[in-house]
Amino acid sequence: MKKILIILGPTAVGKSEFGVFLAKKFNGEIISADSVQIYKGLDIGSAKVTNEEMEGVKHHCIDIIAPESEFSVFDFVKLTREKIDEIIERGKLPIIVGGTGLYVKALLEGYDFGGQGKDEEYRKRLEKKWEKESDGLYETLKLKQPDLALKIKPNDKKRIIRALEISEFGSLPTSSKSEFDALVVTLNMDRQKLYDRINERVDKMIGLGLVEEVKKLIALGLKKENQSMKAIGYKEVISFLSGEIDEQRMVELIKQHSRNYAKRQMTFFRSLQDSFVVDVEDKKQAVIELEKRIKGWLC
Repeated sequence: MKKILIILGPTAVGKSEFGVFLAKKFNGEIISADSVQIYKGLDIGSAKVTNEEMEGVKHHCIDIIAPESEFSVFDFVKLTREKIDEIIERGKLPIIVGGTGLYVKALLEGYDFGGQGKDEEYRKRLEKKWEKESDGLYETLKLKQPDLALKIKPNDKKRIIRALEISEFGSLPTSSKSEFDALVVTLNMDRQKLYDRINERVDKMIGLGLVEEVKKLIALGLKKENQSMKAIGYKEVISFLSGEIDEQRMVELIKQHSRNYAKRQMTFFRSLQDSFVVDVEDKKQAVIELEKRIKGWLC
């Protein structure tokens, strides 16, 4: 089985720093599992790791698609499988680092999308049907995938259409044995301390020019409807630039939404089986625990 190390954790907990340290320690290359850092031009708001912070470690799946493009779970799984094989062929350890838990869950649980798992013409038909009878699409999903429908709100257009696509052209997660021998590490921190770090990070983003970054993206034709612009930090700035909220409220909302997201992340990560949880408030002790666990797993 292919060995892969996975570093998860909520936003602002320090995943990138630990990922780079472990990559240097265990001869690894990093694959980003971040649904925003994948986009070119979304640097400040995504807290994208800089070349300096990479410290010479090869990173993948960062800055690879245009901001107007869409990037799905299927796309991540397909691309990541390719990168894992390439890294292993070079005799190195693939290290997946990120906070988008659904990406990692899909990779580990062997989502079978039956080819591409989507069809543009089929999606367009569903979108037209949604405009006429949104309730009808949800009822169709309930008939085809009742278990999945229970997890989706009746007014969640994007998830309903995506679920119907997968139902039509692929399948939901299988229970087949994973192709990977994965060591999953979840970085943890006291919640209030994490929230303080998040607030400080948002203030830093504003100081670095987050508003100017969004202005440039809008000048390129990006709108709030684009997938990339729905990310936390970007959607609030768009509301500010459109006059819906003032600057103070914009900052408050970015912090609030980031904290809410971190809370959801922590809940999601706790649901993962066999995850090795490491408290990173004491970095020295965290490093000792990580090195010991990883060495034992690699032997």
